[in-house]
Amino acid sequence: MADSRGTRWFLRVLPVLLILGGACYEYVTPSGFSGAPLFSAAPLVTAPFFSLRSTILAGLGSVLAILVVHFRYTQRVGTDIVTEMATVATVCVLACFINQIVRRGNEQLDSARRIAQAAQFAVLPEPADRIGGLAIAARYEAAQAGAFIGGDLYAVQDTPHGVRIVVGDVRGKGMGAVSAVAVVIGAFREAAEQEGSLEAVALRLERALAREGTRRDGIDDFEGFTTAVLAEIPHGEQRVRIVNRGHPEPILLLGDGTVRMIPIVDGVGALPLGMGELGSWPDRVAEAEFPAGATLLLYTDGLSEARDAEGVFYDPAARLAGRIFPGPDELLLSLAAEVRAHTGGGATDDMALLAVRRP
Repeated sequence: MADSRGTRWFLRVLPVLLILGGACYEYVTPSGFSGAPLFSAAPLVTAPFFSLRSTILAGLGSVLAILVVHFRYTQRVGTDIVTEMATVATVCVLACFINQIVRRGNEQLDSARRIAQAAQFAVLPEPADRIGGLAIAARYEAAQAGAFIGGDLYAVQDTPHGVRIVVGDVRGKGMGAVSAVAVVIGAFREAAEQEGSLEAVALRLERALAREGTRRDGIDDFEGFTTAVLAEIPHGEQRVRIVNRGHPEPILLLGDGTVRMIPIVDGVGALPLGMGELGSWPDRVAEAEFPAGATLLLYTDGLSEARDAEGVFYDPAARLAGRIFPGPDELLLSLAAEVRAHTGGGATDDMALLAVRRP
């Protein structure tokens, strides 16, 4: 943040510094030496970053500086002064055109970002703060600044069978990944209401992705798959059920700061969603106590595989051990800040976080 503010401040003063530099150069050098390159650079530097008015003012300031400095030698406007001013004026006109082109490009980029944000919210809506008596918080952190659409996903649904959750990560990027996200979330919301078990929900998601795969073209889409973890918190019961499809293991944070992983049953995990053609491994449900005051953390590998400059992975279980957070929102805010600090702001993968707390 400090570097960004420093850069903005430097860009604001740079045109003034260029004009002053050109004036000083012409003032201390004999007649015939020209500071036109520095004067011309002032409006060119201003054009991409500031308004049309600022660009024009930078050009006028350069022309005025030329007149003031040349009066040191003579009170007459000679051909050399006219030539220098004409050069700077021409560059200023070109800078104004550049300013308008950049402005239109920024407007189109802002429009595209707003559309992308709307698409992201439509495909991946934020869950309510409370669902089925549980406190919920979700957060999506894109690796690329300003990006909204990615392949990470989450959804929470209150059903007759309990509160059901899915967190997943689609292989790949771009619109193919977004399409798969939409398919997984749509299939989950329907299956979560209708199916009596988590295993059946996982099979419905598998079939939905298989149907999508037959409609998608290209080798990357054909090889696509989705790692996912499904969770079920039955109403009136202090426990959670987990089905893991090749995804990072959920973390349970107890009210006293104790951290527990919820591992795959017997260490034998099923394949990620969308890879059913390679074999059939039955889904096995892991169960864990989920007492009052505990928080269940589900996340994608953008968290657990975030690396620092030395290539050391961020270990969420180790970092969270012994810590107590007021609520799920504070937990996710802290995790996001720590990952940014750990990677130096250079994360290479999107990160989806979802926390569920039993009051």
